[in-house]
Amino acid sequence: MSRPARLSVGVVSAGRVGAVLGAALARAGHTVTAVSAVSRESLRRAENLLPDAAIRPPDEVAAAADLVLLAVPDDALPGMVRGLAAAGALRAGQIVVHTCGAHGVGVLAPAAEHGALGLALHPVMTFTGRAEDLQRIAACSFGITADDGDEVAWNVAEALVVEMGAEPVRVPAAARPLYHTALAHGANHLVTLVGECADLLHRAGVGTPERLLGPLLSAALDNALRHGDRALTGPVARGDAGTVARHVGVLAEHAPDMLPAYRALATRTVHRAVDSGLLRADLAPDVVAAIDRDSSAGDRSEGENS
Repeated sequence: MSRPARLSVGVVSAGRVGAVLGAALARAGHTVTAVSAVSRESLRRAENLLPDAAIRPPDEVAAAADLVLLAVPDDALPGMVRGLAAAGALRAGQIVVHTCGAHGVGVLAPAAEHGALGLALHPVMTFTGRAEDLQRIAACSFGITADDGDEVAWNVAEALVVEMGAEPVRVPAAARPLYHTALAHGANHLVTLVGECADLLHRAGVGTPERLLGPLLSAALDNALRHGDRALTGPVARGDAGTVARHVGVLAEHAPDMLPAYRALATRTVHRAVDSGLLRADLAPDVVAAIDRDSSAGDRSEGENS
């Protein structure tokens, strides 16, 4: 299937992802003809990012488009595809793209049965739904998936991503769940972890925790990406069981809801530090014992620096 030089694009729907990717495709020279938007926020995004697109129901958006961009939540995607197919909104010659990370192209089978080309294009970034996201796309990658053995489909997927200014990375359909789990585990839980660190600093009387965390965590992320587990620092990797025990005691007293997550991550850190040669194997049992210690009080003396 050859892709026309210019496509009419229909966006379902104008969420944070759909509105921005629609604008990126428009910037690449395609024409966003229609978009579905219901909430006040999605209507505002459509007005700001897709000002020339008509607001239409999803079936009308899809029926009029050469490229149908389905930017809906993971769990809503199968029903949306089935509904559009049943409504006669999908046809041969269309390109039907979804942006979900967890799904491959199997979820687009109802579109394929009507002769459409199904592609999965997952942008590996977080979205605000504002214009600045368009600039961030240029620094991100897309996990792309097409039918195995259909090199033309893979090429179309790659071309669309490159036109938006991003880098395509091929992800086989069978690997899609593991791929998405990895990204969600890192990005989503990182936000939770940073939020909990900031909460603890607030409780320690630090009024602007972001000033401490910004340089520290940025350096830690950069080092981890460059050096892997060799970038590990801190009391667990050093084998400082006493400091770890004090951390457990502090959390038990001041933030017991955070203690299970601390223990889980510290235990994983022990294993990775041993495997990478940072933590001596003979010190690991004492560190593990400190992590697992039943401590609701304990020594509150100062720990060492991160």
